[in-house]
Amino acid sequence: MYEKTAEHFGSKFRHLPEGHLLVNLGPSHPATHGILQNVIQLDGERVVEAESVIGYVHRSFEKLGEKYTYNQFLVCTDRMNYVSTPLNNIGWILTVEKMMGIQVPDKVVYVRMIVSELSRIMDHIICNGILGVDLGAFSGMLHLFHHRENIYQVLEKLTGARLTTTFCRIGGLEKDIYPEFADEVRTICKGLKPAIEEFQSLLVNNRIFMDRTKGIGGISAEDAIAYGYSGPNLRAAGVPWDVRKDEPYMIYDKVDFDVPIGEDGSVLHRTLVRMEEMRQSIRIIEQLVEGIPSGPHHADLPHAYLPEKGKVYKNMEELIYHFKIIMHGIKVPPGEYYQATEAANGELGFYIVSEGEKSPWRVHVRRPCFWFYQSFPDLVKGGLLADTIATMSSLNVIAGELDC
Repeated sequence: MYEKTAEHFGSKFRHLPEGHLLVNLGPSHPATHGILQNVIQLDGERVVEAESVIGYVHRSFEKLGEKYTYNQFLVCTDRMNYVSTPLNNIGWILTVEKMMGIQVPDKVVYVRMIVSELSRIMDHIICNGILGVDLGAFSGMLHLFHHRENIYQVLEKLTGARLTTTFCRIGGLEKDIYPEFADEVRTICKGLKPAIEEFQSLLVNNRIFMDRTKGIGGISAEDAIAYGYSGPNLRAAGVPWDVRKDEPYMIYDKVDFDVPIGEDGSVLHRTLVRMEEMRQSIRIIEQLVEGIPSGPHHADLPHAYLPEKGKVYKNMEELIYHFKIIMHGIKVPPGEYYQATEAANGELGFYIVSEGEKSPWRVHVRRPCFWFYQSFPDLVKGGLLADTIATMSSLNVIAGELDC
């Protein structure tokens, strides 16, 4: 195994000094959080060199996007960051709506933002909870996990699915919110507030956790920008960039929330930023849920939004629109478009080139994980082998988003 690994990576690992060891962290290892391979050269417990390998779950989503229609590609976005799928769905839908110049009803905007922030909370619960598990503290994740389940139950009622929600449609929502939606969201927020504080006391403020994370896997603001960081990992390094604030979309410029900033980009500061982001997401949700407007759950777009099935069976006009959308797809004006949103891991951007056909001519996804995972070898170099686990966990590398 050593000879094959050394040969694959060329001269970097071919001639190891006496006493050094070459090990594979992944691709089949629970601490890698997905199919990721990291080849690490060790001098005792100290990391001398490292090399990361990606592509084990590459599924050609960008090429599929050039064959699928604009609605069909929505199922691919589910399978990128599968921990917070609605954020991916909404990012794609906003891009297509920008291309077509569609203005959706206010109700749609409110619901999309509420679901986005609930999804962000779910993602951060997983990241910080699993970080505790990777460091040997299992109870913290269990403490928050049932609150994540409560969010999943709301998504299940809203979309009919849990993990791959395929949330939203071009021009609106797939279906209207159910009557208890607002009350259930309020209940979730009410339960989350004390649970987050208890999680902070139970895990984050724990002396062992502090010793294992403080100053570990840090990165400077300059290096983070050079690597293309975004999201919580960038803000943990002290850079106050948040797409929701700096390039607002939907109505993020009309809600009140703060952007938490760290200092040294370490495992601890990445954790603290995500903890505060959960509090700020609750703050956003509480402002929105009190003012969900009445009205339709989609724009009046017979050429782009599928008519209700009952009307299709009884009305010739609806039948024709249904047939044209399904068979011929939605025609998007020619041009190049890019839309960025603040997903749980950072800036998620969709670049689309249209030639006016039912499928894009070119699709490219700016996925956050792809950029900051490149820095992993630099973050762990000179540290201990045990610290590589904490560093990778705090980066929150999602293999589905990384390989795309």
